[in-house]
Amino acid sequence: MKPEAGSHLCRDAKNKSHNYIDCVMSDRIHKTRGIVFRATKYRDTSLIVTIFTEQFGLQTYMVNSIRSSSPKSRIALFQPLTLLDMVVYHRDVEQIFRIKEYRCDYPFQTLMTNLNKSALAMFLGEVLNKAVKDQSHPEEIFNFIKDSLILLDQMDLGFENFHLIFLLKLSRLLGFGPQRVSEIVTDGFTGHQEVLEKLLHRDFDFKIKITSVERADLLKTLLEFYNQHVDHFGQVKSVQVLQEIFKN
Repeated sequence: MKPEAGSHLCRDAKNKSHNYIDCVMSDRIHKTRGIVFRATKYRDTSLIVTIFTEQFGLQTYMVNSIRSSSPKSRIALFQPLTLLDMVVYHRDVEQIFRIKEYRCDYPFQTLMTNLNKSALAMFLGEVLNKAVKDQSHPEEIFNFIKDSLILLDQMDLGFENFHLIFLLKLSRLLGFGPQRVSEIVTDGFTGHQEVLEKLLHRDFDFKIKITSVERADLLKTLLEFYNQHVDHFGQVKSVQVLQEIFKN
């Protein structure tokens, strides 16, 4: 069996009665950035946090003693879609890891305080949790999500169709992206193929006037498309809030 990188150094340290534990732990430490997908309460003061990392893809971390009433509590850093810069312990044989150090990599200015943007963020977070699994190219997916969130945070106007373009772009990174409208359209589609055609290969700054009815139909169609390609994708509960927010 091929030894782990750096294992000979740890073996030498053990043979020489050096601090073997420190050597093993340092061999596991990695620096990576991550995007918080979700956090679940664990016991009285801890969290189990699912984070999509730039280096390792989707990972689960245990964060101890984070849920307290202390003014120094940093639990807000584990809200969904927070961008983190982390130092983590990681070995392939483990399933739940620990975070050695963490800090906010980019503090959002408007994403969580602007009503319209926060509705979009809730929707994007739910879609990401359902659609993004462990991937073979995590860096590319991480950078797309990170750059998209930062762009949305910085946009002043014209982001009412952001989620539609996001879904189209994300699907390509996940391996089922459409090249033609005919790959998306189903028998129940009520129309608006021309609008969908215009959105298909556009960037987020593309401006097009879409009515609330058209937007709702297009979103329904795209989510049905995701259901066809992502196992157990299911219903996206935040859709109703999103449609209410972006009514014309």
